[in-house]
Amino acid sequence: MTNFHIRLGAEVADALRDGRPVVALESTIVSHGLPRPDNLRVARQIERAVREAGAIPATIGMVGGELVVGLDDAQLTRLAMVDGVSKLSVRDLAVAAATGADGATTVAATSAVAAAAGIGVFATGGLGGVHREAAQTFDESADLVTLARTPIAVVCAGVKSILDVGATLERLETLGVGVVGYRTRRFPGFYLTDAGFDLDWSVDSPEQVADVLAAREQQGVHGGGLIVANPLPTDEQLDPALHDRTLAEGLARLAREGVTGKAVTPFLLAHFHSATEGASLAVNVRIILRNADLAARIAVAAAALRADAPA
Repeated sequence: MTNFHIRLGAEVADALRDGRPVVALESTIVSHGLPRPDNLRVARQIERAVREAGAIPATIGMVGGELVVGLDDAQLTRLAMVDGVSKLSVRDLAVAAATGADGATTVAATSAVAAAAGIGVFATGGLGGVHREAAQTFDESADLVTLARTPIAVVCAGVKSILDVGATLERLETLGVGVVGYRTRRFPGFYLTDAGFDLDWSVDSPEQVADVLAAREQQGVHGGGLIVANPLPTDEQLDPALHDRTLAEGLARLAREGVTGKAVTPFLLAHFHSATEGASLAVNVRIILRNADLAARIAVAAAALRADAPA
């Protein structure tokens, strides 16, 4: 194989050509973030949520070494159900393509590929960030530095509460990544509505987010990403006491079993699923469906702005 170009699914290609709204979706949540068979069912629900809000879903992943923007259902099923799907960050994409791998794209890889394909809005659950004990381990997600150089809006529920949220916000500021709360001035903590940190900026509507994106493009000054932090309503979050207890138990297990690096996040998410008897999974699904809906409405507003702009 010598053609390693990104391939657009037919529907996504048509939508981008016609200026219609498109929302990028990651595949790591399908291959690594949710248990089978829930993962495939939820992946289809996410795409449906985007469609119902008026946009075209573009789930991104690699199938047999081919990087695809807009996986079809057979490809989505393959990444959800086969063993040995690699977890691909940006640095892995070329090697994975050259070796013919099946791969699921992380937030970082999805953001970079989406932007390269001309997609400006991306929906995910929660960002990666600075890990606890990072002062000793230097463990920090590639999501952060990738967003510093990638002009895309990422709708998420903040960063996973298993991370060092304060340090992550400091790194985002240093890297120049914009962060706005959606109808809030408090940063969400994925499972939790409020992670305990204030935000400088808040937006109140999809149209206002679209205005921010238009201002960034027209000013031509800031080439980085925009995080749109969309918290769960308090009555939909994971019970805070259950969350804190489960997190403490999970961190203790990490230390006891010597889990490090890429294995940390899936280990802790699996622990949450088990220890909360599925409650965390239900919250996770609510998060991504809400974010998919909001991202689609932002994409619709942004497309309308472009259509109305003077030639």
